[in-house]
Amino acid sequence: MTGRVALTGGMIADGIGAEPAPGTVLVEGDRIAAVLPPGATPSGAEVIDATGNIVAPGFIDLHSHADFSLRTSPAAESQLAQGVTTLVAGNCGWSPFPITDLATLQAGTAFLGPKHDWSWNDLAGFAATLDSAVNLALQVGHCTLRIAVMGNARRAPSPDELRQMQDLLRAAADQGAVGFSTGLIYAPGAYASPEEVAALVATAAECDLLYSTHIRNEGAGLLAALDEAMSAARAGNARLEISHLKAVGKVNHGLVSAALEHLEQADDLDIGWDAYPYTATSTTLTTRLPSWALADGALLDRLADPTERDRIAEALRSDKLLSPDSVVIASLPPGRYEDSRGLSLTEIARRDDVDAAEIVLRILENHQAAVSVVNHAMSEDDVITVLQHPGTAIASDGWIMDATGSGHPHPRNFGTFPRVLGHYARDLGIFSLAEAIRRMTSLPAARLGLSDRGTIKPGAIADLVVLNPTTIADMSTYDDPWQLSVGVEHVLVAGQLALVDGKPTGQLPGRVLTS
Repeated sequence: MTGRVALTGGMIADGIGAEPAPGTVLVEGDRIAAVLPPGATPSGAEVIDATGNIVAPGFIDLHSHADFSLRTSPAAESQLAQGVTTLVAGNCGWSPFPITDLATLQAGTAFLGPKHDWSWNDLAGFAATLDSAVNLALQVGHCTLRIAVMGNARRAPSPDELRQMQDLLRAAADQGAVGFSTGLIYAPGAYASPEEVAALVATAAECDLLYSTHIRNEGAGLLAALDEAMSAARAGNARLEISHLKAVGKVNHGLVSAALEHLEQADDLDIGWDAYPYTATSTTLTTRLPSWALADGALLDRLADPTERDRIAEALRSDKLLSPDSVVIASLPPGRYEDSRGLSLTEIARRDDVDAAEIVLRILENHQAAVSVVNHAMSEDDVITVLQHPGTAIASDGWIMDATGSGHPHPRNFGTFPRVLGHYARDLGIFSLAEAIRRMTSLPAARLGLSDRGTIKPGAIADLVVLNPTTIADMSTYDDPWQLSVGVEHVLVAGQLALVDGKPTGQLPGRVLTS
């Protein structure tokens, strides 16, 4: 490339919701130099013919877990094929820093899946060793802060321990973190009182960080959990982001309408939310357990104790939300049940001639409790209701994937953004293509305070995507997930071509974005 690129012949979607209009986007270096009339061919520029296509800002994934997978898949092919140029990570209370005891972290959660060999004491150390095709904006996670200071203890922090967490949070902000996140269904975050969370949210607000939260309950307690999040944000004067807004469990379908009304009424808060376009969640199998079973990182020890094992099993049997027909094994390390990927808990239990509670414990015992699942727990009507709201940003809640692999990961990892553009905007018409693009670009950029991304305008960073509005589609399914999306033709990251004709170039122009 010459450092001067002209994208000609296409229809420009500016990212702020205006209908696409013909024009030429001129890129010089890492920025957009000008938006020119159609037909303009600046001299000395490398020309990319976008005829028949849409030229849009690169998509910003406001909720991902890329910090745990980008290092092993730096080409980010699954994201480039969706048009994503920036990933916001450190969500649901988990981040790869600050970690002082990797073994304690790994013992305390199955969120990370199989054992990882990374460990960083701070954001700067993590960022210094990262090469990537896409940008990464990092939040610091509450679960990780808690583990760094007090391990996996199921108790309130002492005043000194709370101060230590606040100091680590301030240090991350000083090094460029863009947010603070909680995952209040995951141990040890689930052990935190609302007062502990509010104190840390106030510290985050002092540092001008976004507060992103996987709230404490997404079922029958959805509205109360939203109240907790809003109370913390209100007390600390924090910007609030509700992660992956949804209502899980058949008996709770329809509750998202009340949730949206609840959020709309909080007009005294700087509040936003995001969602993914699927009716299944994906999380760890350990989230089916009572939180006390994971205390102190001793789940496997409890499962080895017959009395404690029986106690956990009985808790599962009394839990009407286990829904074994709907919970499907996505991934797990080698072991007795590794041939059960893609099967429901009911199917596996029937094969072993035991009930669902027993099969959950057997799978956890045989796979070091590092088991992820897909949970078919939401309604399509609810998904559409949330997506249609103009305040909803599009986000994947996904991981970076290679083009092929094993297991049955959630299709959101491969298809979130094309699914919205293709299925929901083009095919169902729940909103226009321009509006869909706004939800993926200027809206998340505004939530993060990224004034030079998310729109096509002179001076903005040249993160750009060229897509075919007729063919763009998600191909990944629950039964056959390892399918890249189609319809994204070219992607530029900071003016460099990362994807050409739907194929990665091997360039790694991404960087860690700081606040």
